[in-house]
Amino acid sequence: MSHIVFLLLPGLHLLDLAGPAQVFSTAADFGQPYTLSYVAEQPEVPTAQGLPLVARLDWPALGPDDLIVVPGWRAPTLAGGPAVGSASLRRLREHHAAGGTVASVCAGAEALGRAGLLDGRRCTTHHDVQDELARRYPGTTVVRDVLYTADDRVVTSAGIASGIDLALHLIATRHGPALAAQVARDMVVYARRNGHDPQASAMLRYRSHLDDTVHHAQDLLDARFDQALPLSALAAAVGVSERTLTRLFTRATGGLTPLRYQQTLRLERAEHLIGHGATTDAAARAVGFEDPRMLRRLRARRQ
Repeated sequence: MSHIVFLLLPGLHLLDLAGPAQVFSTAADFGQPYTLSYVAEQPEVPTAQGLPLVARLDWPALGPDDLIVVPGWRAPTLAGGPAVGSASLRRLREHHAAGGTVASVCAGAEALGRAGLLDGRRCTTHHDVQDELARRYPGTTVVRDVLYTADDRVVTSAGIASGIDLALHLIATRHGPALAAQVARDMVVYARRNGHDPQASAMLRYRSHLDDTVHHAQDLLDARFDQALPLSALAAAVGVSERTLTRLFTRATGGLTPLRYQQTLRLERAEHLIGHGATTDAAARAVGFEDPRMLRRLRARRQ
């Protein structure tokens, strides 16, 4: 993704917009070529918090690497939410059909549903309207109690602050976990993910702890997951013994050793590459496996 377009609808929640916008803006500060745009069907958009927003009415040209995000809004029901014009719905459909990614925060999933993008896919939304979303779009599978879902370039999140998690996930899958961790640290947020979601980034899922030594070790593994990094070198780099590092790491991550953590990072990156057309052998080499059979074994074990 290089162009991030936020579709602003009346009554939107500021944090639904500001959270993911801050993630991509921070990634741009770290050198990624992101451009953010804000479009709407009216020049001034009222928000749920009372602060009006100014948006452009024309859409920028978009390609397959770009992203459209629909922030959620305040409404008692999804059916009672703001109208979404046919032109905007067509933009969502056409962008996805052309290979682009569409995402929603909170009630924004309703706009994706109206565009026909939820049929046959997994999705989520705020817990208050999950049942209604399932009734309105029986062709979709609403996943409850997760922060986000990702299914065939349709990414949905639960609500409010989970838009940050969604954006960090997209950064991690597109650029690797090290950049996502860097962005999260700069924003002073926990780089977290819901462990029940199989799409969750391992780096984000196993960062919800307060052990500085383990965070340091994870920083090194995140940045060099595709390189050989023996336990002895990792322990020396963080200033503890191999035995102490293994004990601290396993306790902080809920059972992962540094090696298993690195393998999980490699596996998730390889899955992303394979999903974008790489062969298994090429993906294995790209993420640091000398023998592609190791990647095949890890993929089989995950199924």
